[in-house]
Amino acid sequence: MGHHHHDHPHDHDHTHDHGHRHGHSHAHGHHHHYSGNNIAVAFWLNLGFALLELVGGLYTNSVAILSDALHDLGDSLSLGTAWFFERKSRQQPDAIYTYGYKRFSLVGAFINAVVLTVGSIFILVEAFKRLWHPEQPDATGMLVFAVIGILVNGAAMLRLKRGDSINERVLSLHFLEDVLGWVAVLIGAIVMKFADVPIIDPLLSMIIGGIILFNVYRNIRGAFQIMLQGVPRNIPEASVRKELATFEEVEALHDLHIWTLDGTFNILTTHIVLRQPLEPEPLEALKTRIKKQLQTLGIQHATIEFEIKGYAACDTTPVVH
Repeated sequence: MGHHHHDHPHDHDHTHDHGHRHGHSHAHGHHHHYSGNNIAVAFWLNLGFALLELVGGLYTNSVAILSDALHDLGDSLSLGTAWFFERKSRQQPDAIYTYGYKRFSLVGAFINAVVLTVGSIFILVEAFKRLWHPEQPDATGMLVFAVIGILVNGAAMLRLKRGDSINERVLSLHFLEDVLGWVAVLIGAIVMKFADVPIIDPLLSMIIGGIILFNVYRNIRGAFQIMLQGVPRNIPEASVRKELATFEEVEALHDLHIWTLDGTFNILTTHIVLRQPLEPEPLEALKTRIKKQLQTLGIQHATIEFEIKGYAACDTTPVVH
């Protein structure tokens, strides 16, 4: 998925790996440049495999395989929604969304979180019941599925590992985690084949369910912070205040607000009280210098209002030089 941008103050190249259980959350502002081909391969592979596991889990009576089916369904869902909302979020600003559509990319994370949370709760309840009343799963069937799982995900991992784009490496890590999950199922199946310990199946399922829920929490926490206009994690307010205090023309500042559109594009607004009135030209020059300085901190768009001492609309906090 190539990016094409027009010159607009709100344009910023970004892509996300949304709602992904690996915590490549938007809050961390990873820049994954998805090539449509890979995302499509990963999507169909996960979706096809999730459906196969659903049948396999019911056939072998294994909750571990069922929870892995949910896991893969969640991955394909997050890849699909990330791809769809990613395209949507590249739309230009209009009269309704003056900041553009960047925040739409968070919607996918919400859809994914809801589906995975509901699914995980169902599976954990089922696994919990089986802890008290263990049901013997078909260990041979589980073995066969685990081997298929390792081969399919392993092949996908190796194919993507050879890729040179950053997202191919990220997706290859994601398939590596799947391979490890299947290795655990394989070991569990071998043990259950030779010993009567059906409790291994629900235990594996609970571990997988726990991992899914933990990653959902991690991603959704980041999405909420962005939606609720939180200060971006990588730009502490104190460091911005310190930076603005380095300009000797600045007496004080108030109404400082920093927020992020989507985890990568950051915005700031503030009122700056000047030590003495400035002519329009030096004022514009100062504003340009301040904005350049803010860009080095990662603030792409700043709106600054200058005030003269004595005329400030509200209480000001003096800047310590």
